[in-house]
Amino acid sequence: MKIREINAMRGPNYWSIRRHKLIVMVLDLEEMEELPSNKIEGFPERLKTMFPSMYSHRCSEGCEGGFFMRVDEGTWMGHIIEHIALEIQTLAGMDTGFGRTRGYGEHGVYSVVFSYMEESVGRYAAKAAVRICEALIAGEDYDLSEDIQEMRELREADRLGPSTGSIVEEAESRGIPWIRLNKYSLCQLGYGANQKRIQATVTSETSSIGVELACDKEDTKYLLEQAEVEVPRGDIIRRERSLEEACRYVGYPLVIKPIDGNHGRGITVDIKNYDDALVAFRHAKESSKSGAIIVEKFIVGEDYRLLVINNKLVAGALRTPAHVVGDGKSTIQELIDKVNSDPRRGFGHENVLTQITVNELTKTIIKDAGYTLESVIDEGERLILKDTANLSTGGTAEDITDIIHPANVSMAERISKIIDLDICGIDIMTTDISKPLSETGGAVLEVNAGPGFRMHLAPTSGLPRNVAAPVIDKLFPIKGDTGRIPIIATSGTNGKTTTTRLIAHIAKMKGHRVGYTTSDGVYIQNRLLMTGDCTGPASAEFVLKDPTVNFAVLECARGGLLRAGLGFKQCDVAVVTNVAADHLGLKGIHTIEQLAKVKAVIPETVLPDGYAILNADDDLVYDMRRNVNCNVALFSMDENNPRIKALQRLHGITAVYENGYVTICRGEWKMRIMKAEDIPLTYGGKAKFMIQNVLGAILAAHVQGISIEDMKAALETFIPSASQTPGRLNLFKFNDFTILLDYAHNPAGMRALQKFTDELEATVKVGIIAGIGDRRVEDNNEMGSIAAEMFDEIIIRQDKRLRGKTEEELIKMLDDGIKMKDPNKKTTIIPSEKEAIKFAVKNAVKGSLIILCSDVIPDALDLVKEFKEKEANGELNYAD
Repeated sequence: MKIREINAMRGPNYWSIRRHKLIVMVLDLEEMEELPSNKIEGFPERLKTMFPSMYSHRCSEGCEGGFFMRVDEGTWMGHIIEHIALEIQTLAGMDTGFGRTRGYGEHGVYSVVFSYMEESVGRYAAKAAVRICEALIAGEDYDLSEDIQEMRELREADRLGPSTGSIVEEAESRGIPWIRLNKYSLCQLGYGANQKRIQATVTSETSSIGVELACDKEDTKYLLEQAEVEVPRGDIIRRERSLEEACRYVGYPLVIKPIDGNHGRGITVDIKNYDDALVAFRHAKESSKSGAIIVEKFIVGEDYRLLVINNKLVAGALRTPAHVVGDGKSTIQELIDKVNSDPRRGFGHENVLTQITVNELTKTIIKDAGYTLESVIDEGERLILKDTANLSTGGTAEDITDIIHPANVSMAERISKIIDLDICGIDIMTTDISKPLSETGGAVLEVNAGPGFRMHLAPTSGLPRNVAAPVIDKLFPIKGDTGRIPIIATSGTNGKTTTTRLIAHIAKMKGHRVGYTTSDGVYIQNRLLMTGDCTGPASAEFVLKDPTVNFAVLECARGGLLRAGLGFKQCDVAVVTNVAADHLGLKGIHTIEQLAKVKAVIPETVLPDGYAILNADDDLVYDMRRNVNCNVALFSMDENNPRIKALQRLHGITAVYENGYVTICRGEWKMRIMKAEDIPLTYGGKAKFMIQNVLGAILAAHVQGISIEDMKAALETFIPSASQTPGRLNLFKFNDFTILLDYAHNPAGMRALQKFTDELEATVKVGIIAGIGDRRVEDNNEMGSIAAEMFDEIIIRQDKRLRGKTEEELIKMLDDGIKMKDPNKKTTIIPSEKEAIKFAVKNAVKGSLIILCSDVIPDALDLVKEFKEKEANGELNYAD
């Protein structure tokens, strides 16, 4: 078995499963194609022995044990690998259950699709599943433990922490989109100019002064003392020689800790003599960045954390350090193992509680208590194993929100304003949180910026608190605000780039700050910031992450969708121009119906109150309306199209080409925008396919509330040119000839171009064409046949992007197509595009039209512009 490729789907995709993030693995079974599971001796038994828990997999049988029934009957290895990949993720603590295995269109090759929680784990599971299956086939032993541990570690390294994750989940529940901005905890909530950011529990609205104060324990304590907040007496020192005087001033028992410490590092508590204080001082120094050490009074009581968000107390917890309780017969190590056997404890943050690890600090604490790991402690004796109560070190938490005394609530909320933190955790030591600190002798020990939420989200005991909700309430205070910006997505085989550019131009003329993606680059407010084919999810995210953009227009092509899904989950408007045979035979898409299903994902992502704008003249596009959960608007080149008439009778929105006008209709009422011949993009109405693009664009603008006057102004100023529509009907008039450059790169595009060029007058029409490496033989043959109809002379050239085929193969495909249509057609083969253009220009007769079909637009444009500039300067020498 061989894995051809593994891709991660992060959003909606061809499989139309929006609730899952998917791994798509293309698996070539090779010789295993002929060996279903029941034909391999002992295979079903070995599989059941290794994965007894797979009995719960229902599979297509719909009952427990269904998958094993399929294995006994005989199923292909791709299907088994799918289930193994899911099961090993579940065994590693990531319960995820969606999977599908489908044919790829080639004998023995399958698309194996399964869900994941973390991409790195999903990719690992795909490879591990193949290794496991190969071992089962060969009857070899396989140790799962290494894979399980590796996946657990990968998850902990890559996942969002509990605090960040809870905020993201709360945002998702309110329809607020999010993007992870780095591999840590920096996340964006909302899109473009409406975005907010979080990093763990620090937000884009958190005061930097507040964070600095909270990180400076000296300043924090000083401000709180000035505000008459109970804090322990203390002193700050930097040198060992100051320690003795500080101990006398504060008085034993003491706590010694670094002023800039965190997560409990370098802290020693309950110090009762100078010798211990000296050891603690040196320990604190090791964890201090600034060298400043706090010596303060050790407050007797229990450790409480109060959480304040937006100056309101939202939760409180009693924290207990990791510990064991003796039973009079078990060793300390056995007691630790017993505690860790609690199913609520897991690796890192994977469960409610974290397993207790025995490190050097733990051993030191046990030793200081007079024990070793092999010691047996008395029944009922509690032995503390860590010096802090953090959950990440094995501690526990009990929710005490409802018993906090009002005086303590008021104090905590006041502290949040004194330190100026929108989210803060306040650590308090007291014997009874239900009484004011002034009565118990308790004190505020610390104020934390970016406090952890885990102890409140899933306390060991008591009520869980949704502490993420008030964070979202603060960031998005207006009810229903999702932080979104308008998103218009375009798809189709031909015309989507021009439609995208035109919509972006209309929105820009309306005053929006537009970001848009196309097959030639990413533009932010008309500035080209990325070049190349930018129609995939990474480019979409680039626009949606930009804080200057308040309107996005995103071209979505088949390749990016199949490779990695979309860069967004939902859009406001989707425009589908058409579906024609293109890129067939790639990534498991072999028929035009399958291609239509891929492109249908775009309208299926439209929000319920948004619009899917569909071409009513295209059967496959029109059929997409059946699976959308939104409004539908249609456009057609024929105002009498029965589909248009039917929607108009239902008072729907349509756009039609009628009596020479591009017109929007609400129901049967017409709102004429302007004559098509007056729209520069249509070349006087001759470019019918451009009129079709205009219809889709004006519908998108209309449903976004843009007025007819603004649309008309935009249509009048959208001039077909190398700057506004690069490679789309770019006409360059020279003294003796004309060059037309167009991105016609498939048979449908060539047919549309043919209809346009048939209306252009020329003494001779010379076509420069090239084969496309990722098209089928018959597609390139058809391109050649169409060229034979269109042109009086043909020059076959070949660009650098061969995409898996040789130059000779592609040239032959086109030449064969030309000969099928007209064996006597004058044909010249010049592989270099640059030389082909030079040849055409040098041999151009007066009044000729040179039509350059190119899919490497920038190079061709640069050369034609160079010719144009030389002619203007009187320097054009056709012999050069």
